[in-house]
Amino acid sequence: MKVRVESSKLVKPFYGSGGADDRRTAEFVPLTVFDRVAEDAHFSAIFAYRPPTPPNSAFEKSLAAVLAVYREWAGRFGVDGDGNPVIVLNDEGVRFIEASVDSAHDEVVPREPSPAWLNLHPSKEEEIQELLQIQLTRFACGTLTVGHNAHHRVADGQGAFQFFAAWARACRAVSDDDPAPALPAAPHDRAALFAPRRPPRCEFDHRRAEFCRKNTNPAVQTLDGASVGGNVVVHRAHFSKQFICQLKAAAAGTGGDDRLRYSTFVCVMAQLWRAITRSRRVGGAASTHLRINVNGRARLVPPAPDDYSGNLILWAFPRATAEELVRRPVSYAAGLIERAVAGLDDRYFRSFIDFASTGAVEEEGLVPLVESNLVALSPHVDVYSWNRFPLKAMDFGGGGGNGNGGEPFYVVPSYFAMEGVVIIAPSFAEEGAIDAYVSLFEDNLASFVEECECAGEVVHPQNGGVFCNNKMDRVNDNAGDAQLLSGSSALSL
Repeated sequence: MKVRVESSKLVKPFYGSGGADDRRTAEFVPLTVFDRVAEDAHFSAIFAYRPPTPPNSAFEKSLAAVLAVYREWAGRFGVDGDGNPVIVLNDEGVRFIEASVDSAHDEVVPREPSPAWLNLHPSKEEEIQELLQIQLTRFACGTLTVGHNAHHRVADGQGAFQFFAAWARACRAVSDDDPAPALPAAPHDRAALFAPRRPPRCEFDHRRAEFCRKNTNPAVQTLDGASVGGNVVVHRAHFSKQFICQLKAAAAGTGGDDRLRYSTFVCVMAQLWRAITRSRRVGGAASTHLRINVNGRARLVPPAPDDYSGNLILWAFPRATAEELVRRPVSYAAGLIERAVAGLDDRYFRSFIDFASTGAVEEEGLVPLVESNLVALSPHVDVYSWNRFPLKAMDFGGGGGNGNGGEPFYVVPSYFAMEGVVIIAPSFAEEGAIDAYVSLFEDNLASFVEECECAGEVVHPQNGGVFCNNKMDRVNDNAGDAQLLSGSSALSL
């Protein structure tokens, strides 16, 4: 796939209307304790739209309008007078790239995760100054992809996708007569939301959960004492709606206990954790854990605003020995995950705020655990869930898609080949289904697929079924629009 860049420019906030003028006098936004422990990196995703779509000028005008409210994205990282990290609100702008491909989308864009997907958002091979970069790529067939690089210390996934949803609403409202539609003000007083208690109450061990000492983590983890290595690939595993229902029944136990109603995320991740551990051939006594992003917005008391646009994520760490995990039923793994996530309540989040505000991080030379720069996580797994992100709200207008206005016909994470990373997202190929993007060493991939497709023990004992080793069937007459998201290993019965 040859992508030709037609133009590259900086788009700056437009204050002609929108009620954001009172914020133009602000100099910077302090990074909160949650922003500081987020990944110091850009994350990338791709939205795809069938024609007709709005012209590039509508995307550019609406982006300038929404940046007048979400000024952080047009700023740059810096420090205040005391040396504290901040986002400088200098309105330097967002990188806006227009590109084209002289072929039809479905002919050149691989259906399954591929390094070719990296061409659909701005390159990250060189140091990036902008906190947000956008790339519009138009194909000969009229299909449009919108790819982005967004810095994680500006916003977590929910905050970032709220920004993109606001941009989409603005784009739908753009016209020649109203080039900058009015937008609601977003809450930006980040520090006021997370004031520490006086005196502080540090009730949990945050030195090992969210932080580590500099240069104490190895660059590569080991598997049973042996160095791991090899080519890392990204595989998409599809969990059909039917299979998820049976997986939930299995997680409830032999009696199908209605009191144990685990969420879709818990059940899917329990199955993946077991399959990944088997495929890695981890020794029985070795400890394995998941590192799960937990959104604190609704967990704080009182809760943070739903439209809070910064970071509010901490991590749960369900743990088990490899032997316990693979020999016991899926209900065991589901219970571990459920209890670990439930443990991150208001007390835990408040304790973290207090600890991170005491000065211990600076005095002890601690750094965020996410900065360990591991190239392989085995025997552990990092988990990111997109299940509650407003993916279908990314409707920029135009009326393409699957007969649902201008909704995207797929939204996917970019190709991120870091061994042990799992991204869970709603499937655009089947309502109620889930796609899991799993990064593994290539040598372990065949075993992982086999474990997923043949692990009959996860099925409710009363059903006695096993997985079928087949591909996902077309789910409706419009399956052609979902071709990109079909053809991977399908976890259906």
